[in-house]
Amino acid sequence: MTNEILALAKTIWDYHHVNHTLAKADCLLALGSHDTRVAERAAQLWLQGYAPLLVFSGGLGRHTDTMWTKSEAELFAGIALQLGVPASAILLENKSTNTGENIVFTKALFLQKGIDANSFIVVQKPYMERRSMATFKKHWPEKELMVTSPQIPFEEYTTPDIPIDFLIEIMVGDLQRIKLYAEKGFQISQEVPEHVWKAYEQLVTLGYDKQLMR
Repeated sequence: MTNEILALAKTIWDYHHVNHTLAKADCLLALGSHDTRVAERAAQLWLQGYAPLLVFSGGLGRHTDTMWTKSEAELFAGIALQLGVPASAILLENKSTNTGENIVFTKALFLQKGIDANSFIVVQKPYMERRSMATFKKHWPEKELMVTSPQIPFEEYTTPDIPIDFLIEIMVGDLQRIKLYAEKGFQISQEVPEHVWKAYEQLVTLGYDKQLMR
């Protein structure tokens, strides 16, 4: 792993962050994934009093369908319970398989249960903050939105289950999706600065293309 590759990856990592300042909201919405630190971040925010309701959304998706048999939402909720969040504060949406479904299915669940929430804090992986924001704003534009993620710097984010090459491949794939999904109408359009797109192109040329849409 060269310093050049790490610098290019850090450029994309920084772009994926939206750097929202958090305030109290009606609901914390944690989006499921392979990274259980999202559940820990969401639970910590609930315990700090940021919202009275904590929703976990996620069935089994592109990475977790071969990892787990329990849904992302159920697994994440179990972590929150262990950290001290009461079951009465937790709501599960356990059918969604991607970010768009996370939002659409949660919206339908709220309508079904008659829950009226006007402001949300969406909790997601660090490199999916921007895409989660764009997806939420497409499907639920009338709601107030803040986005956050586990407060871990790029240099400390990798784990044995999320090695650096895999992390870079996912970040590259998510940047491609920011452009392609907007064109498909899945999320709102966002500007990608030229230096960020150049970093993307260089990483693809260097072989970080395994998570790209074909």
